[in-house]
Amino acid sequence: MLPLHSLGERIAILGPSNAGKSTLAVALCKKLGIPAVHLDQLHYLPGTDWQPRPETEFAALHDLAIQEERWIIEGSYSRLMPQRLVRSTGVIVITSNSWLRFLRYLKRTLANQPDRAGSLQRAKDRIKWRMVYWILFKSRNSNLEYAKFLQEFGLPTVECHTAAALNNLYRTWGLPVPR
Repeated sequence: MLPLHSLGERIAILGPSNAGKSTLAVALCKKLGIPAVHLDQLHYLPGTDWQPRPETEFAALHDLAIQEERWIIEGSYSRLMPQRLVRSTGVIVITSNSWLRFLRYLKRTLANQPDRAGSLQRAKDRIKWRMVYWILFKSRNSNLEYAKFLQEFGLPTVECHTAAALNNLYRTWGLPVPR
């Protein structure tokens, strides 16, 4: 595993829904003092039931965020990934078993944790069948999509494809362990 400092000060965290991107971004933010940007918070309107912003508004917010000198951005949104990776100095890819991600989704939705990392301000999470389908079926091979994107950029990359690998990353880099 690469040392944390080799990823620089503009780190993109990629992964499917409920893989642990937001939690890792917050832990890195605390350790490095670099601001975390949660793309879901830019993509969706606060205080809604996850209603997307107009695409041009989201793209403008994304592009403004990546112009900063230092950031940890978590989220995929592959249509905006090329310009993000051009500015990135390092990448972390988190994938894991779709059933584990589904259990995390159920837990976060049923527990309704308004202060969880990356949550949408004033939004109430509830189970959505399209999200269940997305987690269990649609995003199963997302690691292949990320690998294809990353090939052309040649960035220092750390990959965690299991929960054990992600836990090891927290330990190795001395990050605050999520509860």
